[in-house]
Amino acid sequence: MSQRQGWFEGWRLLAALTLSLIALSLWIASMRQFEVEGVRMVIRFTARSSLLLFCLAFSAAALARLWPNAWTRWQRRNRRYLGLSFATSHAIHAVAIVAFAKMDSAGFAEATSAASYIFGGIGYAVIIAMSATSFDRAAALLGPRAWRALHLLGGYYLWFQFMVSFGKRVPAMPLYAVFLVPLLAVMALRMIAMAADPRGRTAVAG
Repeated sequence: MSQRQGWFEGWRLLAALTLSLIALSLWIASMRQFEVEGVRMVIRFTARSSLLLFCLAFSAAALARLWPNAWTRWQRRNRRYLGLSFATSHAIHAVAIVAFAKMDSAGFAEATSAASYIFGGIGYAVIIAMSATSFDRAAALLGPRAWRALHLLGGYYLWFQFMVSFGKRVPAMPLYAVFLVPLLAVMALRMIAMAADPRGRTAVAG
């Protein structure tokens, strides 16, 4: 049976989300006249938008397998574009971090560590590799086995990095525990789907 596709799909979805993320980031920064505090607000906003888009992409196949309906089928069809939207959100996040470093080097040094450079750098390398291989030609050149390994292991690495990034803030700001809920829910869904069908393991973008 063919699946009906609406306007808000594929590249249109990616374009709409990209424009929305850029517009919202500019609006948030303008609330503080594009000064340091505005840039830091953009960093926090894009961290959360990245979390949302990552969870939508990372849970797509599991949800479609466990609860097939119009929403989960849409989510599964557009997993690639949700994954690329996540990459876009994190690219804006990186731009805001660089701006923060240039505008307030002392504050940036205080907010970062060697570990954040190392693990954050690995995370961005993973995002770039996964995004580059989300296109059919690049995926074909990589080969199905290597593609699957990259997207599966990369997805779990990013999930772990989100857990650490938000989790380490919980002792000082308990409300940050709210952001761990979708991450734990997504992992639970994936584990349940894998238990139901071990061949159903999925990656972030496809």
